[in-house]
Amino acid sequence: MTSPLVAHIIYRLGVGGLENGLVNLINRTPPDRYRHAVICLRDSTDFRSRLKKEVPVYELHRREGQDFAVHARLYKLLRQLKPAIVHTRNLAALECQMAAWLAGIPRRAHGEHGWDVFDPEGSNRKYQWLRRFFRLLVHRYIPLSRHLELYLRKKIDVPEDRITRICNGVDTAVFHPAPDGKRRIEGCPFLDREEKIIIGTVGRMHGVKDQITLANAFLHLIDRRPDFRERVRLVLVGDGPLRAEVRHLLEEAGMGHLVWMPGERSDIADILRGLDIFVLPSQAEGISNTILEAMATGLPLVATDVGGNPELVVDGVTGILVPKENPEAMATALATYLDDREMVLAHGRAGLKRAKESFSLDGMVDRYLDVYDELLSTRH
Repeated sequence: MTSPLVAHIIYRLGVGGLENGLVNLINRTPPDRYRHAVICLRDSTDFRSRLKKEVPVYELHRREGQDFAVHARLYKLLRQLKPAIVHTRNLAALECQMAAWLAGIPRRAHGEHGWDVFDPEGSNRKYQWLRRFFRLLVHRYIPLSRHLELYLRKKIDVPEDRITRICNGVDTAVFHPAPDGKRRIEGCPFLDREEKIIIGTVGRMHGVKDQITLANAFLHLIDRRPDFRERVRLVLVGDGPLRAEVRHLLEEAGMGHLVWMPGERSDIADILRGLDIFVLPSQAEGISNTILEAMATGLPLVATDVGGNPELVVDGVTGILVPKENPEAMATALATYLDDREMVLAHGRAGLKRAKESFSLDGMVDRYLDVYDELLSTRH
């Protein structure tokens, strides 16, 4: 008997936390439980090669702005595929619930992974009304964080029994500490001497990720403590519109030689094993994959106190939480670690233990499959 098909509708299959979680779910699903198809409203990138199974990926090539024709193409495709479940993700794909309903797809889920880049606080009234309208078509909501769950309940008026919160999981077979100590990062100029302390972050370099704040925090740190100039370095991995702005800021301050910005990289696990401290400076987050990956690598964390970050980082135990857009507070947190090697090691060990015990990848997959099982067993 053929297993049920789940059609996942996303905006684009490229590098990102949402896409990483989707690939992990698909790759870990037993084939006798569910089959999968990925529908991209725009297109896909080489990231699709991470799909380890024969999973079809469809590209609808949506145009910028209003593109009503894409919904007709989606409707036609769904009628052809006849999935048992349609699972849309984030605001960009929410309106696809209408095409799924019109195509007669009987069970429909929607995931909330984080705020839209144009609405980092979730306060945009237009987007709230849009979510309330499509609420009528969604059978099950899957927010990644407690913060997003409360938003759905209080701002969108989604009944509690239609919400199942599922945190991301991390693959500890891929993300783990180096058994023989910190590794040298390929191409990085700073690890030739072991006494260098590497502060780093990984992520797309655009507004809401706010690497500008981290760059300013680094400048504050060096300004306050000139002794750090000789032994502390900053690594910013990722690409996007903020990259040039951050580079200009650091070079204008005469600190460009203390920072390495290699752009987008595919060897993130190896890069993390070359860091001493991980920083997430985001203005908004759902459940951050990079935080989980850093924890699983045994790194202490400095993270902004936003979204789902406090669900992952136990302040004073596995990391330090700081206010968003506050480079002075971030610099203070970094100095605290740099002055206390034992705290660095203790927080790293505690984070690794927490990642293994509370955020396993298999546990995440099991919870998603339970939701799919429940949807199929319920009359709608």
